[in-house]
Amino acid sequence: MEQRSTITVRNNPDRRRYELLDGDAVIGTAQWVPYETTDGEQRLFYHTVVDDAYAGQGLASQLARYALDDTSKAGLPIIPVCPYIKKWLRKHPEYKAQTVLVRPEHLAAVPRSRAQ
Repeated sequence: MEQRSTITVRNNPDRRRYELLDGDAVIGTAQWVPYETTDGEQRLFYHTVVDDAYAGQGLASQLARYALDDTSKAGLPIIPVCPYIKKWLRKHPEYKAQTVLVRPEHLAAVPRSRAQ
């Protein structure tokens, strides 16, 4: 009998990323940084990746939905610098009210090293 994996998603604020897990193994991440404005904090998403072994299962979409729902529930606007998050949001207009148009200063706020 084949054992089914248990895929879950969680926010890991200490590492500033949402993690896609298969059991205890991190198989994907949506990385973010807080972005401060005069109106308060926003969450800037800059890199999303899922392990190649899990490709084609819709897991990146599951990760994006969880991350953006969690961010919205926290009352934080979404800054979609990450190409995947940006593309995902175009297919999900229900998030438009929570999304901030990316500006040059947002791009400057992306960490130089994506290895986190």
